[in-house]
Amino acid sequence: MNNLVIGQFIPGKAWLYRVDPRTKILVTVVYVFLLIFANTWPAYALATLFLALTLVLTGQSLGLYWRGIKPVMWLIIFTVCLQLFFTGGTPVLFHWQFLKITLPGLINALYVVLRFVLIVLMSTALTLTTPPTAIASAIESLLKPLKAIKVPVAELALMLSIALRFVPLLMLETDKVMKAQKSRGMSLSTGSLIKRSKAVLPLLIPLFIGALQRALDLANAMEVRGFESADNRTRYRVLSFSKQDLVAALGTGLFVLLFIGLLWIN
Repeated sequence: MNNLVIGQFIPGKAWLYRVDPRTKILVTVVYVFLLIFANTWPAYALATLFLALTLVLTGQSLGLYWRGIKPVMWLIIFTVCLQLFFTGGTPVLFHWQFLKITLPGLINALYVVLRFVLIVLMSTALTLTTPPTAIASAIESLLKPLKAIKVPVAELALMLSIALRFVPLLMLETDKVMKAQKSRGMSLSTGSLIKRSKAVLPLLIPLFIGALQRALDLANAMEVRGFESADNRTRYRVLSFSKQDLVAALGTGLFVLLFIGLLWIN
């Protein structure tokens, strides 16, 4: 649980911390959207260069981002195996019974690895440099046009803010429950797969009960304080664009033009 970096905020004073959260969210969305269409090595090289510059501007060590990749490594490996062994085409590089590795499958597997890593690292850079409350406020600001069609934007932003605040609490609670169970002699890393799967159940039940109790306490606290609607709330910190946002927008625009150009050439 200590290796889970994405979703956490680490205070800092680097350049990216001074960028408006709305700008960072839009840049992240554009970056992820473009990666969906990346199908050439030059395009991935450009995306990697843009990400490297972004990570440098966060002022955090690269080891911290490696910790963020480790928890999703098994998901990456599983997806890579699906692409590697079940993608048809020619030439065939390896064939054993029903398993077959082709050149297109190998290329797709490498693309999947790069896509996963780049998306996770970019999302991690967003959450590391932006407080959860700022992310919720930014999303509410970006979704304001939806109020015209009666979408409860303020309530959605409030739910997102509460969910983001619960992430570190659930991580801490999970760590406490695991240590408590280990102190009672329970092993989560030994035995057969079935035995280890059964050992997870004593972890899930206390976590579920604890999360439900926290939600009930929060609901009661909001009701006692007279909370009715999120539309009439005032903001202690008002979001505003600055010259850093202009630089970020120009840099992202240049990246988008170069990226589309590489795809067009291909």
